[in-house]
Amino acid sequence: MQIHIFKHIEAYKQAMDTFSTKSLGLQAQKKLLSKMTCKTVVTMLVYDTSSEVLDDLYHATREFSRSCKEAQKMLKNLVKVALKLGLLLHGDRLGREELALLWRFRHWAHFLAMMAISFQQVDLTFDWQVLAARLLECRRPVHQAMGPQLTAKSHSHINHVFGHLADCDFLAMLYSPTKPYHSHLRRICEDLGRMLDEGSL
Repeated sequence: MQIHIFKHIEAYKQAMDTFSTKSLGLQAQKKLLSKMTCKTVVTMLVYDTSSEVLDDLYHATREFSRSCKEAQKMLKNLVKVALKLGLLLHGDRLGREELALLWRFRHWAHFLAMMAISFQQVDLTFDWQVLAARLLECRRPVHQAMGPQLTAKSHSHINHVFGHLADCDFLAMLYSPTKPYHSHLRRICEDLGRMLDEGSL
């Protein structure tokens, strides 16, 4: 009985040694995120142009999958990853190497956005294999930068989002002249262009 009590005391001491209000705050925000609806999270996280990109991406995904549930799942996972990344950055939880990986991701994301816009604006230039490969390349630094900070479930969210965006059938439909994909893609590219100009991407 005495040994059992000592074990509890030792565990309590270890917990107090590793306790910090910063960690507690991050955990509370993550817990709050898990209880929010997709619409609430999007409203908190994105504004104006970026919300319009997500809106068209959601509608294109819904058309492609023929499932509101699947489209909502993809969008919610995308926003969860973005919000958790924001929490880690805000909480100074990433080291120099992780921050360097995120700068690399941002550089690739800029290049990817410009490529997507170019494919949309210039006829007969679209190459889904190139676009899919670049999307999957963007996934790697996100995994590496956020690796030890995220659960296996969160890493599966990253895979789900990038896997959907890089899906060859989805990209082929998105860049097809078929309605309503053509309208969704045009608006997505216009909004991406504005985000690049504003420096918000």
